[in-house]
Amino acid sequence: MKIRYITMLALITVLSSCKDNEIFEKEMYKNEVALISSNYYNTFQEIVPLTGDEVIGYIAASAGGTHSPTKDMLIQLEEDDTQLDFYNRSLFDADEKLYAKLLHKDKYEIMDYKILIKAGERTGRTMVKLRPDGLSPDSTYFIELKATDVPGVEINAKKKSILYQVLIKNDYASQAENAFYSMTGLANDMVTAANKKLFPLTRNRVRVIAGTESFESKEDHINKTSIILEVGADNKVTIKPYKDIAVTQIDGDERYPNLFRIEESFGRKFNVFLLSYQYTLNGTTRHMQEELRIEINR
Repeated sequence: MKIRYITMLALITVLSSCKDNEIFEKEMYKNEVALISSNYYNTFQEIVPLTGDEVIGYIAASAGGTHSPTKDMLIQLEEDDTQLDFYNRSLFDADEKLYAKLLHKDKYEIMDYKILIKAGERTGRTMVKLRPDGLSPDSTYFIELKATDVPGVEINAKKKSILYQVLIKNDYASQAENAFYSMTGLANDMVTAANKKLFPLTRNRVRVIAGTESFESKEDHINKTSIILEVGADNKVTIKPYKDIAVTQIDGDERYPNLFRIEESFGRKFNVFLLSYQYTLNGTTRHMQEELRIEINR
């Protein structure tokens, strides 16, 4: 009787194991489709150069499973703001001033709201035409899309939506990098030094805090304390007010000739601005002679 009981128990165990293996193999082999994004709120970053022209980006999907699909897999995309609302409330709660924004319709065009993963392949993609000029470096912009159910295609529930983030850059600054230029020079003939972040505005223009002023990410402070550096085709720099600040460019300084250049030293390259100007803030005028320098990879 005891032997019979042990035999039955062993048989049940074998059958259960076979069933578990069958389920495991089925899970391994199935081609589940996911929109390609990071695990951070399903975001995907597209870093877009400011050129004055349209820039091409892509939204992609992949098919999981042990083997590539044996037949074409087509998924349909549609725009939605559910994930963006979750993103904003999770990160910023009720502080709507910090909320990310949906990219305005005139700034992009999705060529086809379908993604095809061909038989024998793992990925597919659709093209996005982006028009980034005019975007603010102080805002976060997303295109939000989700994959809708299509007969015969299984979609990963955790990866069926994507927040496609558009980040802007030019040759001098990037919204995607928290990189700072080292500033050295003179403020009213007194030695000064600091770190400054430059913000891309257009192909050849950046925004920076004037002189030795502190940086605050408040719109009124930015408007009051920021200047624009515009680099010409001859690398000469024109200094202009960003919004409310009074600034005057001072030319003729041999050491700080209002010039941009790329310097090389021992195999390293640097972006360098040599600037001379004066600005007035809260009734006080400061004369700045400054060098802005950052190492670059080119």
